[in-house]
Amino acid sequence: MIFSRQRRVLPGFGLSLGTSLFFTCLILLLPVSALLMQLSHMTWAEYWRVISDPQLVAAYKITLLSAAVASLFNAVFGTLMAWVLTRYRFPGRTFLDGLMDLPFALPTAVAGLTLAGLFSSNGWYGHWLAEHGIKVTYTWLGIAVAMAFTSIPFVIRTVQPVLEELGPEYEEAAGTLGARPRQAFFKVILPEIAPSLLAGTALSFTRSLGEFGAVIFIAGNIAWKTEVISLLIFVRQQEFDFPASSAIASVIMGASLLLLFTINTLQSRYGRRLGGK
Repeated sequence: MIFSRQRRVLPGFGLSLGTSLFFTCLILLLPVSALLMQLSHMTWAEYWRVISDPQLVAAYKITLLSAAVASLFNAVFGTLMAWVLTRYRFPGRTFLDGLMDLPFALPTAVAGLTLAGLFSSNGWYGHWLAEHGIKVTYTWLGIAVAMAFTSIPFVIRTVQPVLEELGPEYEEAAGTLGARPRQAFFKVILPEIAPSLLAGTALSFTRSLGEFGAVIFIAGNIAWKTEVISLLIFVRQQEFDFPASSAIASVIMGASLLLLFTINTLQSRYGRRLGGK
């Protein structure tokens, strides 16, 4: 029997790994290194003084609250939209599926201007909400709306492939065993999509933490009330205080990396647990 040498689509392991690491360092590690170099010009006392400034602490709270609300909204309605796109066939489904990626393609500044116009007191949505005593623009709620708009595709695009792999036979099997539709979803479907849903929600949250273009137009940028962290980073850059802006950015970067590493660890453990069954 003659064994032919296995042909690989991509070049050998060494070349593939080396090329991947090179571009990883060029695109990811180099900017991070530049940020750390800016931080090296500060002492620990100066660093702490910058990141613990009362105005910045207020921006932390506003940003975290808005990002959390936006992420929870995206988790619910992103899953619902992914369910509709995978379980139903209707005219315009392909168009709706493509429309879900619009926040990725649309410049965030355009999104911010559009949302500010829609939710203003004279806008289509804002006029109706004002009649019910709800104000969106120039409040943390407007910030959450902008964050939800720009980050909802993360949830949809992470949950949708898993639902497509599951197929409707899972619900049908649960139905034959006497499970109600709600029970079938929460007992059968939700545990299967939980890792992807968690990952999509985490990506939505980290994306919202650094959102700038869509937020500044609807937030009003009122000190202590509607300032977000990304705005304060921009302000420090405009003042040519690069170490201070790097210090603030490092807080966001550290929080995002910690969250992503935690989510990846939980996913890995969940996958091993399922594999051991």
